Amino acid sequence: MLAGAIMNTGGISRRLIDFASALLGFVRGGLAMVNVGTSLFFAEISGSAVADVAALGSILIPEMKRKGYPAPFAAAITSSSASLAIIIPPSIPMILYAAMADTSVVQLFVAGIVPGVVGGLLMMVLAWYFAVRYNFPVEQAFKLSRVWTTFKAAGLAFLLPMIILGGIFGGFMTATEGAALAVLASLLISFRYGELRWKKLRAAMVDGGVQTAVVMLLVASSALLGDFLTRAQLPQMLAAMIGDFTSNKYMVLALLNIFLLLIGMILHSAAAIILTVPIVMPLVMMVGIDPVHFGMIVTLNLAIGQQTPPWPAF
Repeated sequence: MLAGAIMNTGGISRRLIDFASALLGFVRGGLAMVNVGTSLFFAEISGSAVADVAALGSILIPEMKRKGYPAPFAAAITSSSASLAIIIPPSIPMILYAAMADTSVVQLFVAGIVPGVVGGLLMMVLAWYFAVRYNFPVEQAFKLSRVWTTFKAAGLAFLLPMIILGGIFGGFMTATEGAALAVLASLLISFRYGELRWKKLRAAMVDGGVQTAVVMLLVASSALLGDFLTRAQLPQMLAAMIGDFTSNKYMVLALLNIFLLLIGMILHSAAAIILTVPIVMPLVMMVGIDPVHFGMIVTLNLAIGQQTPPWPAF
C-alpha cells in the first residue's frame, strides 16, 4: 500500500499510463483499454485494489470524461480493472488468505497469474465492444517513436514487478520482505525522476499508514472473533450441517461460491477473508478441496462481489 502511494506521488503511475496510451491509444476505446492495462501492471506492484484506484482513478477518470467517455463507464472500468489486484500477485487478500488458511503464499501467487491476465484481456475486449457500440473516441494515431519515448521514460518503473515477483518466486525473499523492497525501489525511482518532494512523501506515508492500519485493525479484531468461534464450535457445526446435506465436494464448492459472492457484496475483501476463512476451512479440508484452489475461488468471488450492489465500488 505504501509503495502504491509513493508511485502515485512520485510520477511513476503517470509514466505507466503514458506508455499504455502510446500502445493502445489508436484503438477505438483505447483509453478504456489503457485503464485496464495500467491496472494490470500496477496490480503487480501494489497488490491492493484500493491503492490501484487511488493512484490511477484520480488521473484516468477525469481524462476519460474529458475525452467524451460517460462518467459511469469511466468509474466502472476503473473499479473493475482495479479489482484484478485481488488475484494478481502480490495480492494483499491472497496474503491474508494464506495466513488464515495456513497455506503457501507463493503457490497462491503462481495460481493467480493466468486468471488475472485472462480477466484483464477480457475486460479490454469488452471495453472495445462498448466503444464500437457507443462510438467512443479514438485517442491518436499509432506512432512507434512515441511508444519508444514513453517506454524509456517508464523504463525504471518496469523494474519494479521484476524485482518484487522475481525475488518472491525465486525464493530470495518472503512476501513481507518483497513489500519492503517495493517501498525502497519506489522511493529510489521516484527520487530519480525528480518528482518526489518531502511534502508529497509525507502525504504518501500518511496515506499508506492509514490504509495499513485499517487492515491491521481487522486482523486484530479477527483474532478475538476467531477465539470466540473456536470456543463456540461454529466452524465444526457449519461443517457438520453442510456435511449432512451433501458430501460431494463439487456441491460444497457450489454452495461456498454462492456464500462468498453474497459476503463479497457486503464486506471488504480483507474483512471477508478474515471473518469467513477460519469458519469454512474445516469443511474445505473435510471434503478434500485443495486449499490453494479454494484460495483462488475465495479471491475471485470477493473481486466480483465488490463490483456488485449494494457494495459501493471502493
